[in-house]
Amino acid sequence: MAVRDQILRVAARLLAESGGESLSIRAVCSAAGVGVPTLHHYFRDRQGLLDAVVAHGFEQYLTTKQAVVTTEDAVADLRRYWDNHVAFGLAHPTLYRLMYGSAYPSRRPAAADEVYRLLLRALHRAARSRRLRVPPDTAAQLISAAAVGVTLTLIRKTGQNGTGDLADRAWAAVLAAIGTAAEPGPGQPAAGAAPAAQAVALLAALDSQPSSVLSPTENALLHEWLTRLASAAVTHSG
Repeated sequence: MAVRDQILRVAARLLAESGGESLSIRAVCSAAGVGVPTLHHYFRDRQGLLDAVVAHGFEQYLTTKQAVVTTEDAVADLRRYWDNHVAFGLAHPTLYRLMYGSAYPSRRPAAADEVYRLLLRALHRAARSRRLRVPPDTAAQLISAAAVGVTLTLIRKTGQNGTGDLADRAWAAVLAAIGTAAEPGPGQPAAGAAPAAQAVALLAALDSQPSSVLSPTENALLHEWLTRLASAAVTHSG
């Protein structure tokens, strides 16, 4: 494993130095001090090596995301996740482009799924607090798409004018699209999207623990109704 890790570190460094333009198997082997057969033993081919570099990148990113301190305020935690995402991309631009801005990897790394699950957990917490106007899955897709788009834009524009507070403004726009105006008090509907927020809160509760009073079929039907109510409320409020 030490040899494999050394090859990975060298490949990631060479990719960063080349700006992601190319990755020569022979150059990697030379820099890592191994023979081509050794590299093929661990990674099969160039695509296998690229997949492993991307997976390693997601593992690094997951470590930074797990280190983000969570609080009782799920929406504030979501903002910290957003800032963490952008910061990681700007700190590792070439690796980030491989992770999110290209056809790599050929298969989705397990760490990428765990990153997404962390985001969903925070969104479910926000939903149960009636701070979301859309279901957590929808919110996760919107946040992920916006975060990737903003980060890739900032990477491309590094050193240029015109980006300014782009990440802050993008987060504000995303939050306005997925969130309620303020945290409601006990027994109070969420401001700005009361029917949607309450439907989303019930959906989150149902996802975490289906009702034991209802049959599986009835739980599924309730889930469908709540989803439709949340979607309709958002459409009409817009």
